[in-house]
Formats: sequence, C-alpha cells, structure tokens
Amino acid sequence: MATIRQEDFIQSIADAFQYISFYHPADYIRALAAAYEREQSSAAKDAIAQILVNSRMCAEGHRPICQDTGIAVVFLKIGMNARWDATMGVQEMVDEGVRRAYNNPDNPLRASVLLDPAGARANSKDNTPAVVHTEIVTGNHVEVICAAKGGGSENKSKFQALNPSDSIVDWVLKTVPTMGAGWCPPGILGIGIGGTPEKAMLLAKESLMAPVDIHELVARGQRGEKLSRVEELRLELYDKVNALGIGAQGLGGLTTVLDVKILDYPTHAASLPVAMIPNCAATRHVHFHLDGSGPARLDPPSLEDWPRITYDASKGRRVDLDTVTRAEVANWQPGEVLLLNGKLLTGRDAAHKRLIDMLNKGEKLPADFTNRFIYYVGPVDPVRDEVVGPAGPTTATRMDKFTRQMLEQTGLLGMVGKAERGPAAIEAIRDNKAVYLMAVGGAAYLVSKAIRAARVLAFAELGMEAIYEFVVKDMPVTVAVDSRGNSVHQTGPREWQMRIGKIPVVKG
Repeated sequence: MATIRQEDFIQSIADAFQYISFYHPADYIRALAAAYEREQSSAAKDAIAQILVNSRMCAEGHRPICQDTGIAVVFLKIGMNARWDATMGVQEMVDEGVRRAYNNPDNPLRASVLLDPAGARANSKDNTPAVVHTEIVTGNHVEVICAAKGGGSENKSKFQALNPSDSIVDWVLKTVPTMGAGWCPPGILGIGIGGTPEKAMLLAKESLMAPVDIHELVARGQRGEKLSRVEELRLELYDKVNALGIGAQGLGGLTTVLDVKILDYPTHAASLPVAMIPNCAATRHVHFHLDGSGPARLDPPSLEDWPRITYDASKGRRVDLDTVTRAEVANWQPGEVLLLNGKLLTGRDAAHKRLIDMLNKGEKLPADFTNRFIYYVGPVDPVRDEVVGPAGPTTATRMDKFTRQMLEQTGLLGMVGKAERGPAAIEAIRDNKAVYLMAVGGAAYLVSKAIRAARVLAFAELGMEAIYEFVVKDMPVTVAVDSRGNSVHQTGPREWQMRIGKIPVVKG
C-alpha cells in the first residue's frame, strides 16, 4: 500500500505548474513545426514562427510561454488502496501547490483568478482556488494531470444539446467560425460527446490532456487499418476544420487545428449533448504518478525537440508612436507588418470599465489618450533585469463595447490586441479613421523583449490590469483593421478557404 505524503503531493503540484509555464509538450512542438513547414500563407507562417521562437526562448529562459498563465486545472485519479499521510484535504493541498507555483520568486506567474465572480471580482493574488476533478479508481497510486488553461481559449468553449439525428460534424463546422481567433489557433479542439451536459463538458476538457497523435491516425488510415468510429470522426473533423481556412491567429492559412480530440460516454436515448473546448497555442499540461516514493520527477524536454527557426523582428515599416498622425495611419495597408517604437499605453477589461465610468461622469482621465495607441495586455511581473515580464496581447473583442466611446471622446488613434474585432468595433474604427493592430497571441516572451521601459500610470490596485506606459522598440504587429474598416480576419480566411478547395488536402 502506497503512502502519499502531504509535502510530496504539494511540491509535485507546485513543480508541475512551474514546469508547464515554460515548457510546451514536445508532441505539440513537433506538430506545430510540421505545420510551419507546410504552411503556404505568409501571414500564418510568420505567426507560427513567432510562436515557435517564443516557445524555445521560454524553454531556455524558464519564463512563461504566455502572459495569461492560466487557471489551474487538476485531474486526479486516486487509487482506492492509496493511503494519505496528510492533515489537509485534497483541494487544500492542490491549492497550496498552486500558491507556491504562482508566487515563485524566480518565475512568478500571473494571478488571474478572481473571487466573487458575480460581484467584487477581487483577485485572489495567488491564482487559487484551482479547479480539481477527482476520480476514485482501483490501485494504490495517484495519477495527476496539471493543466494551465488561458481565459482566451476557455471563453470560446461551446455546448449544444443536439437532437439524436443531428450531425455532429455539421455542428462543429458551423460553430468553429463563430469562435473567431481569440482562442489563438493553431491549437487543439477537444470534443465531448454524450453523458449529460456537464459530463460532455468534462469529457471535452479531459480529451485535451492526451498527446497530439492525429498523424498516427492518418498513417494508419493510409495503411488501410480499420479505425474506430471515434477515430474516423477525429480525422473527418481534422480535415474539414482545417479546410475552413481560418489559419494561425485567424489570418487565413492551411492549419487551424493540429489535432482533434474526442471522448464519449453513453447518453440518454433522447439526448446528444456535445461540448467543444479549444486548447490555444499556449497548450500547457503535464502528466505524472505518485507512488509514495517521493515527489514527482519532471524531466525537462530536450531543446533538440524545438526547430531551429529564427524570427527577424527588423522587417516592417517603422512607426514612431510619439509623432504618428492620422494622415500616416491612413496609408497603412491591411496585413502590413509594422514595427512600433516609442510610448505605448496599456489597458484591458477593468481599466476600460473605469475609464468609461469616468467619461460618463465627466471626470478627468488619468492619462492623455490624444493620438495615442493602447495595448490590450496584462503582463507578468518582471524578474531580475527585466523591465516587464511576458506581455502578449489579450483578446480584443472583449473591448469592443468600449471602442467607439474611447475613440470619440479621448482622441485615441489606435489599438493593439489579439484576434479579430467585431462589427461594431470595426464600424467605430472606420468612422473615426483609427486603426487596429494585431500582435501574436502565444508569443508573450518574444513580445516582451521589445519593451524597453515600463511604468504604472493609473489604477495600480488593479495589478496586471493597471494602465502602464511602455516604451517599445521594434515591436512587431500586423495591421488587422485599417482606417477604412478593412479586416484581415475577414478577408484572410475567405481567401484561404477558397484556395484550400482547389489544392490537395494537406494532412499532418
């Protein structure tokens, strides 16, 4: 009978969340590198290159892959014959491990968990509590999966109670385009089928913990081996979702998903519950066992697993943010790469809400936004000689409801964020001859290297949601919505969906 000691369990959880903050799973990197090699869209290829370079930098520097270091999710399978040498409950032990990991001074992780979600939404400061799923199984050991799930991908989760005669494939193909690019493709789709609504959602989440192996299914199918119905469904969805042409970061391209995972469960005769949860470009999970012999040993992956890809951040039109004018902005073309230099303001959900409240009350704003650019970001705290920690973009659509008022009442000239903008925001951008620029989600550490200085301007009590002023040098962005309202997130996928329909299907 194995005895699992409290300290071993807690330290294993802490080590696991530190580990996945800077190490992508090797299977994901191999799949992403293969997608990079076959990608024909220059914009998508550039985005994948940034993600791969960022990933290697994080593996070498032990800093977070993404500024959104996720909500902690833990799957536990506890053997019925295992014995605990502990004074704390399982949830308490997991939370203590998460607390240690996220407050680690050598690599502090951003605390994103808010207490009282429908009320004060106060930050817990240590990313606790974790979301823990526990199953009691046969055996005498404890199986653990730790995952850090970013808010951008979690927010795109979908559920539908289909009729038994409905097509799951049709529902997925109809639903994926509605998810936009805020989930940071290329990633993985997890699909849960059957059970009850909550079971389907749990199956979808758990399916994402499995290794990327769609290439093995492709090879088996090509050899004529018999596949199960679920395996056939995975292949069908993999091909058809990629044929949508959404591509990396929603810019249009050959690869939208690197794999499609499916878990199913028996369901009621009248039901067909289906859930879909995406995993983003910051796919982060690790799997280990505890058998009473001590804490988990997590061996670092070999850096040889990462492709030798470099990213030249000097290519593009240089822009001086301190002197830029609307006349200059009017000349920027959709899809054009810009290199931002000068002073860049930041602000995301909580800051925008406060700014709008101040505008509505006629109060003076804490910063002058006239002809300025604002970056939708919540950075990780810096360590050692860093001026700021990993600082990649957050999903821009969450700021859409604030956009018109910000543009019309503050003199704001442009915005930088992740993924597409919605119709109302695009209309406001066009009406005000402003611009929206896109930075690559999943390249937070790479982006942070372009930030040469940082200071808090306002709302310091909001932590990572405070308004900062960054000084940036050659920060790479893409013109996603130009001053005439043209959006590359609309034109790119349309173009590549048509192209893919005319070329052979490219498989993993």
